[in-house]
Amino acid sequence: MIIKTFPMGLIGTNAYLLIDEISKEAAVIDIGGDFAEVSEEIEKSKANLKYILNTHGHFDHILGEKDVQEATGLPVYVHEADKYLVENLPEQLKRFGFVNNVLPPENIKTFTEKDIFKLGNEEIKVIHTPGHTPGSSCFLVGKNLFSGDTLFHASIGRTDFEGGSFAQISNSIKEKLFKLDDDIDVYPGHDSKTTIGYEKQYNCYFGSKIIQQ
Repeated sequence: MIIKTFPMGLIGTNAYLLIDEISKEAAVIDIGGDFAEVSEEIEKSKANLKYILNTHGHFDHILGEKDVQEATGLPVYVHEADKYLVENLPEQLKRFGFVNNVLPPENIKTFTEKDIFKLGNEEIKVIHTPGHTPGSSCFLVGKNLFSGDTLFHASIGRTDFEGGSFAQISNSIKEKLFKLDDDIDVYPGHDSKTTIGYEKQYNCYFGSKIIQQ
């Protein structure tokens, strides 16, 4: 699996491009800004974009997806509990103080934790991790986890926004993500890559070595 990272948008969101090397089927995750650079990489790799996926529905993760739709005709996928956030993109922007006339995606399809997306023989498994938003989800592809704003390098996503819950995000991380193998690479929605093993030890909220101090 080829994984490309594209920091973009109003507050430096990590967008990801996944390409199955054999089938050349591709997926994008969290296009929060200009799609042009990602589109160029897709063309350069001679890949066929199959999915537009979202870890959650906050504006900084979906801002460029209307453009992706116009270029590809594909639907946007988000967890069913976050569909309302995607539909209300203009209101989100106003609430956070941004003046922007970007329209929300039109063809919004939903998923649950039972769903699996396929790129060739590779599987993209959904892990529902509520807490940052009600529908926050991570995508597990082999030994790679795309964690959105649930789990960051040495930190976690905010829970003080509408629909956020520290109790929920705590449960999502400790009971779902920390049950994964230590050697899984974590690609977060912002900032740098980490691993499950590192976060189990050094996460500032839940790391075993931090708690012992």
